[in-house]
Amino acid sequence: MTTDVPSADTRSPWRELAPGIYMLRAGFRMNVGLVVGTERALVVDTGAGPISAAEVYSHVRDVTALPLIVVNTHAHADHFFGNSYFAAQRVEEFWATSRCSAVQAETGEEQRTLVAAVEPAMAAGDGAHAGILPANRLVEGKPVDLDLGDVSVTLFHLGRGHTDHDLLVGAGNVLFTGDLVEEGADPVFEDSFPIDWVRTLGKMAALEDLYDVFVPGHGEPVAVEEVVTQLNKMRSAIRVTRTAMDEASVDMTKAIPILPYGPEQSRALLIRLRTLAHWSWLTRKH
Repeated sequence: MTTDVPSADTRSPWRELAPGIYMLRAGFRMNVGLVVGTERALVVDTGAGPISAAEVYSHVRDVTALPLIVVNTHAHADHFFGNSYFAAQRVEEFWATSRCSAVQAETGEEQRTLVAAVEPAMAAGDGAHAGILPANRLVEGKPVDLDLGDVSVTLFHLGRGHTDHDLLVGAGNVLFTGDLVEEGADPVFEDSFPIDWVRTLGKMAALEDLYDVFVPGHGEPVAVEEVVTQLNKMRSAIRVTRTAMDEASVDMTKAIPILPYGPEQSRALLIRLRTLAHWSWLTRKH
C-alpha cells in the first residue's frame, strides 16, 4: 500500500509529503529527504558522488536558501558519497550514528567501485569533491532533536537491520527510514542482521501513532501496512532458511526457490544467516 500524496508542483522533482517536508528521487532510485524550517533546512542523504550531489544541491536551492544540515541514514555509498560536495558548499554538520561514521571511514574506499557506472570520477577517487567524508555529528544512543526553526526533526536508532547502524529521521508525520524499508525491490541483505531487522521493523510499525508516511531508502512512500508486510515476509523467509540450515543433510541452496525474494537476495539472505550463525557459534565457543 503506497501513500497518495501529490506534489505541490507537478513540474518540480520534489514530492511534498507534508508542509515543508519533501522527497526527491536521485540515482540508484535513492530517496533524498528535505525538511525546511524557518532558520535551517535538513537534507537526508546526499547521493552517490559529486555529480548526484550537485544535482540534489541545485534542487534543494530551488526550494530554500537557508543554511543546511545533512543526515546520513547509513554508510552505503549511494547514501553518503555526496558528502564532500555538500561540505564544499559550506555545509558543516553531517549527522549519523557513531557506528555509521566509523563504517564510512573504514569502508568508504572499498565502496568506490559500487558507483562506477554513474560516478566514474568518484569511483576512481579523482577530481573535485571525490573524497570520503564521514559524519562529524554523532547520535550515540539517545535520540537527538534538531531545531530547524519552528520545525523539530528527531534522529534515532531502533536497532540493527539493513546494517548495524541505521538511523531514522522523523519530521512531522513523516519518517525517513533509509534502507530499513524497501519499496519496489527486495531488501538488501549483504551486511544485514535479518533476525534483528524483523524486530526493528516491529518497533517501527509501533510508531504508527506518530508517523503515517514512511519514506523508504528506495521506492515510493508507504503506509504502516507495507512496513508490516515487509516484516512478515522477512520473518517467513528467515524461518524457511533457518529450517534448511538445521537440516544438515539438505543442500541449503534448495531453499532459494521457495523464498519470497528473487534469487540474488535469497542467496544473500542465506549466506548472511549462515555467516551470523557461524560467528555466534565461534563466540560461544571462545
